[in-house]
Amino acid sequence: MIYAHQLFQSVPHDWPFAKFFSLTQPVHEWIPVIAQALHSFFNACPLDQRIHSTIPQRLVVQGDVYIGERVLLPQAGTLIGPLYIGDECELRPNIYLRGNVIVGKQCVLGHACELKNTLLLDHAQVSHRNYVGDSILGTGAHLGAGCVLSNLRFDGQEVWMHDPDGQKFPTGLKKLGGIVGDYAEAGCNSVLCPGACLFPHAKVFPCESFRGTRV
Repeated sequence: MIYAHQLFQSVPHDWPFAKFFSLTQPVHEWIPVIAQALHSFFNACPLDQRIHSTIPQRLVVQGDVYIGERVLLPQAGTLIGPLYIGDECELRPNIYLRGNVIVGKQCVLGHACELKNTLLLDHAQVSHRNYVGDSILGTGAHLGAGCVLSNLRFDGQEVWMHDPDGQKFPTGLKKLGGIVGDYAEAGCNSVLCPGACLFPHAKVFPCESFRGTRV
């Protein structure tokens, strides 16, 4: 088993979702909680307190969407809720966020990136043409251009993970992408196969297809 505290030093103390994501949990258990956390947040957040940045005319915003203060938004892209974007993030042209995404403060979501059912802690960077599904990126984690976090096995069966000793364990999830620890990095055009896990500061090389766990 891999626990959240092995990958992430902390969750922001002022984060509205802190109670949903315990560092003592197995980290894969955070994935199905993303939707629950957003549902709870939007039930308590009035409509007139959800948008704190100016929405460009050609940026499509649908559903329950929260956009924090001083967020740099692109002239074109699609934001579909439920979706939470923290303060001082930068979203670049043709971004596609399609539901159940939580983005921490000062994150970068780049040109033509697609994210769904994903959690980004503060300062994470998904900068250029990335697909990130059913995944978690820790504080300061970085994906190079074209990196893909694949979330579905070819046979559609349950995704298993590997602990640091190489022992497999079940997750109970049919969709599980990559778990990227604090300040870990995946290079340009790399692929993290379903259930791949990078411990803090670990690296995946450009063009590498990686499965398993790297410490």
